Amino acid sequence: MATTAHHRSRRSEATAGGLVTFAAVLLFVAGILDLFRGIMAIADDDVYLSTPNYIFQFDLTGWGWIQLILGVVALGVSAGLFSRALWARVVGVAIAALLIVANFLSIPYYPVWSLVLIALYAFVIWALCVVRE
Repeated sequence: MATTAHHRSRRSEATAGGLVTFAAVLLFVAGILDLFRGIMAIADDDVYLSTPNYIFQFDLTGWGWIQLILGVVALGVSAGLFSRALWARVVGVAIAALLIVANFLSIPYYPVWSLVLIALYAFVIWALCVVRE
């Protein structure tokens, strides 16, 4: 009986480690994508689609700085996730939630890119919340 519980405990630890690594890799990749997206908006506003009747109107250069900063924070949090830090799991969920909101607000400017990143950040939140350590 004890060996079964011990075996099950090792399997759950491996699964938990795998999910945190999965979240770290996704957050790293999505952070790089947001970093590049911010650089694009800062360097040249013409890359983005113009939507004159959108209720949330933003200065795209300012929006680019927000995306750039959030992308850098996501990269830092992903480094913490690779080291299995508890603070990184908590901050990872928070930054992923902020980035979902940011990408939702930018759907009219870059629709497909925004939806892909929303899905990636949703997977990050799922992976970080499912782990019990």
